Amino acid sequence: MFKSLDSKQMKKSLLAIGLGAALAFTGSIAQAGKYGIGDTATKDQIAGWDIDIRPDGKGLPAGEGTVEAGESLYEERCATCHGLFGEGEGRWPVLAGGEGTLTEERPTKTVGSYWPYASTLYDYIRRAMPFTAPRSLSDQQVYDITAYVLYLNEIIEEDFVLTKDSLASIEMPNQDNFFVDPRPDVKNVRCMKNCADPKKLKIAGTLRGITPVGHFVEGADAPAASHDAQMEQEQHKEKARKATLKGETLTSHGSAGAASLSEMALAGKATYEGACKVCHGSGLTGSPKVGDIDAWAGRIKQGMPILLDHAIKGFSGDTGVMPPKGGRVDLSDKQVEQAVSYMVESSQ
Repeated sequence: MFKSLDSKQMKKSLLAIGLGAALAFTGSIAQAGKYGIGDTATKDQIAGWDIDIRPDGKGLPAGEGTVEAGESLYEERCATCHGLFGEGEGRWPVLAGGEGTLTEERPTKTVGSYWPYASTLYDYIRRAMPFTAPRSLSDQQVYDITAYVLYLNEIIEEDFVLTKDSLASIEMPNQDNFFVDPRPDVKNVRCMKNCADPKKLKIAGTLRGITPVGHFVEGADAPAASHDAQMEQEQHKEKARKATLKGETLTSHGSAGAASLSEMALAGKATYEGACKVCHGSGLTGSPKVGDIDAWAGRIKQGMPILLDHAIKGFSGDTGVMPPKGGRVDLSDKQVEQAVSYMVESSQ
């Protein structure tokens, strides 16, 4: 038997139902932002990404560096591309000198002549150097190398100790020439007439999708000047990739031939792709390109023991410089041996 409700009881029941619905709706809103995907970032994970350093030095880690310690590190990790005294090797950037050239037709932009803030020099080295193994340097090593580069430019003295506070206080020679351009016509606007013909534009190739390599081609004066040579390199690399999928290898002239790689060589392919290809895939700094039989012939005749010794300990010759383990000191000797085997067997 059901009992009828009077008006007061009815109002109380409706109110209770309304409150219950409101609470349920509020709870659903609270849960709406949680989709059950992934995990909340930890403080350590956030710290790993939050590495930017401002011009005023905010963000610099604790530590200190000296010119003396930086000299040996620079010679080991940086001189291959930038020269022993920052003069630059081949087409790689010059780091020292260039004072008073910014007003010339072809200025020499270096850390001393152009760079605006010392703190951002530390930031760039830590993020991007060495070229073959970015983010492989410890904070201490970055302080040391930064100190040495500043010393090469006569910005600090030999006994200067670089710390979080002292680095932020350094005033670079060209700092005052960096400012926010107030002119109203400096912002790019969309081209609506007399636009360039897309069919006539040349796409600049990149090295592993990161760095334009046209200006590294011998004889090139600018990336555009070496476009044809660069495209030829890209086409050769594509042929090599397709040949590899078929179990073949390319000669220096791009023709395919049968290849039978040993277990050692096959195991070294991943290391080559991740650590060696940046130079040996394009011939940078005089590196013999994989698949170039002529370039490898003389080296192979020396025997694997000598090749391994040069690859692990480093080597400087007439045709180029090989830093210890290609700058990837985190690699084991075994990994280097496997990578060398892959390059040798792919270039015979």
